[in-house]
Amino acid sequence: MNKLQLKKEYKVHVYETGTDGKLNLFSLFNYFQDIASLHAVKLGYGRDDLLKNDCFWVLSRMYAEIAELPAWDETLIVTTWPRGTEKLFALRDYEACYPDGRPVAAASSSWLVVHKTTRKIQRPDNNLKDYNSDFPLKRSLQRNASKLEPASGESQILSESRVKTSDLDINLHTNNVNYIKWVIDSYDLEFIRKHAPYSVEINYLSESHYNDDIIIRVSGDNEGFYYHSVVRSIDDTELCRIRLGWKISNH
Repeated sequence: MNKLQLKKEYKVHVYETGTDGKLNLFSLFNYFQDIASLHAVKLGYGRDDLLKNDCFWVLSRMYAEIAELPAWDETLIVTTWPRGTEKLFALRDYEACYPDGRPVAAASSSWLVVHKTTRKIQRPDNNLKDYNSDFPLKRSLQRNASKLEPASGESQILSESRVKTSDLDINLHTNNVNYIKWVIDSYDLEFIRKHAPYSVEINYLSESHYNDDIIIRVSGDNEGFYYHSVVRSIDDTELCRIRLGWKISNH
């Protein structure tokens, strides 16, 4: 297989499913995070490689379209590849499908390289830029993740919570997948049982840390999307924006 692609098989465990017995959204994004990390290491751009230059990866944006989530004990195959650079962003795409080729989801992500000490964004190096020519036409989606608007002024507060130790990653920041989990948890059970997500778009804006108090605001639009702003309450810093598209569930 081409070194610039990585495929991995994932079997859906019972603890990764929701009330409908299907893979929950944040577990799917955990798969994306897992395979991205593995592939970066294989390409020489893993966490330890960047730390040699006092830098680290930051996921800035992600956009996913979901066709059909698999059920408990089913298998899916996730494929990922780098897609060069766009300004300061390093792009990475994903496709997930059943073993027979039926689509599960597709996603595009935009990453930044940040200096650990200065917190300044670093320009991608020439090797990352060269990936543009390796996959000139290979795209998982028609567009990259884009800049989202915050929840509107007419938004309502869905939930209030606090960052716990189980929310943190190895850098002592909130794991990026947990923002999705917080937002999903802010919906009531009746809505979740009647709907399934078909579109997810995320902008990560700032870090949150242990014991931060968090507020989730939401507003809707005429096209059926819900816009969420995850905010640190003590200083009103917006940490994350998430746009979710829902459809009526067929289970």
